Amino acid sequence: MSLLLTTLSQPVPIVLAPTGMVPTKAMTPHVPLTPADIARDVRSCADIGITSVHLHARDDAGEPTWHREAYVRLVGAVREAAPDVLINVTTSGRTWSDVEKRADALSLDEDLKPDLASLTLSSLNFLRAASVNAPDTIASLARIMRERGITPELEIFDIGMVNVAATMLQRGELKAPLVAKLFFGNLAGMQATPSEFGLAVDRLPAGTIWSANGRLPIHHSGAGPGQWRRCSRGPRGRHPPGSRALATCHEPSLGRACPCLMALHERVLLQPAELRSRLRSS
Repeated sequence: MSLLLTTLSQPVPIVLAPTGMVPTKAMTPHVPLTPADIARDVRSCADIGITSVHLHARDDAGEPTWHREAYVRLVGAVREAAPDVLINVTTSGRTWSDVEKRADALSLDEDLKPDLASLTLSSLNFLRAASVNAPDTIASLARIMRERGITPELEIFDIGMVNVAATMLQRGELKAPLVAKLFFGNLAGMQATPSEFGLAVDRLPAGTIWSANGRLPIHHSGAGPGQWRRCSRGPRGRHPPGSRALATCHEPSLGRACPCLMALHERVLLQPAELRSRLRSS
């Protein structure tokens, strides 16, 4: 039986991405950039129901930053505001590609150590920029996460990255259960169609805990037959039907979209404590 069918009755984690790498205040006044603003949004969404949060730190000018000190402030604020929610830090290659910078946030200790960290499994082009992820960089980041006891959240933009995940699992560079996030709608990647959605999910290694992120049809699929649902903020801030993202915590009707879609499909939220237990027992 396919992974898609076997997950129909399982609880669904909701992943919040409140900031991202791209949005600025000039694009939307609603995007939270400071630790205090991000923590407030996470708390608001935790009250509605989320499982984890995917964090992108910004510097004092509001630009993306890799510095550990920025993540100390950000993770600390989010932990204090929503202690039960799992924390995922980015290791994105969209702005910088060297391992040392991308791994800086992975060195956080004790209560600040993240539960998860993103790991993009190949290089890819976005509309106006490239995310450079060389094979040795991917392997190095995976090794650091493994040594630190941080679960990689695999970022998958095309079917080739699914193959990379399976190969790394076979080599022992990753361990089961995998946690994967599937992106749909990027020009150079998988598109938001039922056929590509179904193929990507079916190709994932057995037992993978996965999320789907993209335009509205994929969000809807992720809440229905899928396993995970991600609520993220695109660069436009307020999103009409069919636009890049669904949820911001400043907009209650959209911030509740994930739980509403889950209720429509008779799915229940995977509580943070349950996911944390699954990851620790692996």
